Amino acid sequence: MSTSRVLRIWRGDASSGALVDYTVDFDEGESVLDAILNVQAEQAGDLAVRWNCKAGKCGSCSAEINGYPKLMCMTRLSSLPANEPVTVTPLHTYPLIKDLVTDVSINYEKARTVPAFEPRPPDADGTYRMSQADVGRSQEFRKCIECWLCQDVCHVIRDHEENEAAYSGPRFFIRYAELDMHPLDTLDRSHYVQETQGLGLCNITKCCTEVCPQYIKITDNAIIPLKERAIDPSNGRLGWLGLTIRRRRRSSDRDKHSAGAPDRLSLARLLPSNRPGVSQRGG
Repeated sequence: MSTSRVLRIWRGDASSGALVDYTVDFDEGESVLDAILNVQAEQAGDLAVRWNCKAGKCGSCSAEINGYPKLMCMTRLSSLPANEPVTVTPLHTYPLIKDLVTDVSINYEKARTVPAFEPRPPDADGTYRMSQADVGRSQEFRKCIECWLCQDVCHVIRDHEENEAAYSGPRFFIRYAELDMHPLDTLDRSHYVQETQGLGLCNITKCCTEVCPQYIKITDNAIIPLKERAIDPSNGRLGWLGLTIRRRRRSSDRDKHSAGAPDRLSLARLLPSNRPGVSQRGG
């Protein structure tokens, strides 16, 4: 059975605009994106909206729904207050192009500045060997769909536009963490991310973690370890090493046939190289 709802959508561009109400009929289970596309098809053919997969995997349909950054395709109309209009506005942090579409190109510029993966030389037989336990530390961060919701909600740039050029933000902090936690990577990025990418500006309020549609623990599993490593380059990898050892010991207790300790080759790849320390600034 169809139900009517009022969608209050931002219409306009960078020069001017206003919230405009549209009444739409929707069926049970439909999302905010479904309703937006209904408006575009039947009432406002010039409504600008960015979307692609409608399955929460591409990150294209990011917007602010009732003031909260979300993916429109993953937000059911039935989950929102029934007696109020559903307000849909563009991402606050980025320059407005038109209606619900913003210019997020600065993120792609920042992506080009991330120092690339630098693996160690392969083993004697020309291959690389890694254990799943070692790989698992950074695997979580690869779930990122680059919806930019974490960037949008981060108050460091949301409330302080002047920080944008010098601040990578949560999405790229997990990228740095992913590279630094990789068991084959040899490049120490701690000085770079601290001194030139604004890591010290983050005060770990966890707002980025709260809005992540992939449930990545951005603050606890990426930003805090990065901050620790910025203080002491050995601290981060030794911390990850200790965590790996503890996990393996627990696994050993559950399996009497286990060897009971990590192999030396795996440990050697986790140990930090001899690099000069860096000082902590802010954060």
